[in-house]
Amino acid sequence: MKNKPVIEIFGADILCASCVNAPSSKDTYEWLEAAISRKFPNHPFTIRYVDIEQPLTDPREIHWAERIHNDEFFYPLVLLNNEVIGEGYIQLKPVFSALEDIGFTSEV
Repeated sequence: MKNKPVIEIFGADILCASCVNAPSSKDTYEWLEAAISRKFPNHPFTIRYVDIEQPLTDPREIHWAERIHNDEFFYPLVLLNNEVIGEGYIQLKPVFSALEDIGFTSEV
């Protein structure tokens, strides 16, 4: 397993126009944090929320926010160690699969 993975959710307070009936970006962040912690209780991870409507100073965050603003991705955009694992309407299965691919195992 890699070192403590970083999960990032890039989003905004305004709901994505293409994501009707989907939870907000912030709700997605909170939901993912809780779901991952329950599924993989013995695996440390960092999870961050990045608001693409706020002023950003980190060049990498600016790059991802610009790609969302340029309609390359829907938001919320979920990254695992800087790799896209979901966008728009986020589902748990692909997120869990990506974590398992880097060595996470669920506790039985």
